[in-house]
Formats: sequence, structure tokens, C-alpha cells
Amino acid sequence: MEKLLETIKIVGGVAPFLAFHNERLNHSRQTLFNAKNKIDLKDFIQAPKQNEIYRCRIIYSDRIEAIEYCPFQVRTFKTFKIVENDNITYPFKYFERTLLNHLMQFKGQADDILIVKKGLVTDTSIANVAFWIQDKWLTPLTPLLKGTTRERFLKGNKIVAARICLEDLKNASKMAIMNALIGFYLIDDFELILDEN
Repeated sequence: MEKLLETIKIVGGVAPFLAFHNERLNHSRQTLFNAKNKIDLKDFIQAPKQNEIYRCRIIYSDRIEAIEYCPFQVRTFKTFKIVENDNITYPFKYFERTLLNHLMQFKGQADDILIVKKGLVTDTSIANVAFWIQDKWLTPLTPLLKGTTRERFLKGNKIVAARICLEDLKNASKMAIMNALIGFYLIDDFELILDEN
């Protein structure tokens, strides 16, 4: 049975936006394992009470299998290697990330990769993306994974889902990456490195 992963940010002992994680976890359980019972993660998380920010990793299948906590370490992102792969699929947040990890081998000195599938921009290896184009934040219509922060920002009308191809990125003045841990991480001075292969 393939295991899945939910990564949650814990701030001062509180897990914000837990409803979005519950929704994805229960949708994945029902779709992949035909699990009908709903899980509420607040019944499982025993968050550290310190003022530090923690990363909570919940490993699950049809049931919760393990919960891990570790201090969150901030990373910086500016450069992204464009990697094209027309076969990658990642519709669920799987614990095993074999193909994503394989693509990361091509990042060189960049901070992360930006994955392009069939000519369309998707995600980085760890986050959904958005680009400031024509006075609005556009996020790919077909990401590899529908992240919880992306869903929250779409519902709040802060970003707009659109078909984004590589050519469109020439008109982008700003970039943002987003996931549950880093939130909406704005990059004013981003750099995209084209794949030379």
C-alpha cells in the first residue's frame, strides 16, 4: 500500500489552515483507498508548544501511520533550473518522490527546478508557483500537485489559475512559490535557467 504525506506548519503550538490539509488528506484516502471515514488531523497533532516554527510530517495510507515533528529551517530561493519532462505525474502527495528526486539531479547550482510538462509550466520540486503577469498573479492551471496554500489563495481570489507556457514567463516581473511551510514566498529578483540539453 503506497504511503502519502501531509506536511503542516506549526506556529507557536498551533497548526493554521488545518481544514485545507484535512480536505486533501480525506480526498486522497477516499480516492486511493476507498476510506469512507473522515479524519480530523487536530485529533492527532500534538504540536510542540515552543514559539519556534515546526514542520509536522504526517505519513498515512487509509489510516495515520506516523507523525514527526522537526524545527523548520528557512531556505532561500532565487534561481530555478527549467527541467522538461512530459511523463511526470504527481496528483497525490506521495511519501515516495522518486521521479521528483530524479529531476532534482538536473538542477546544477540552482536553488530548485521549475518543471515544464508538454510545454506548460507546472511546479517546482517542493512548491506551487505564481507569476506576476499583466497586473495579476497567475498560477498554472494544471499543477503537478494541488497544494493547500495554492487552494487557499485561489479561494481567496489572490491568484488566478491560467495556462502558462515558457514564453509567457518573459512577461513575468515577479515570481512566488507557495506551500504550507513557506506560505506565499515572493521573489522579486528571480532567475530562470534554461535546460541546455
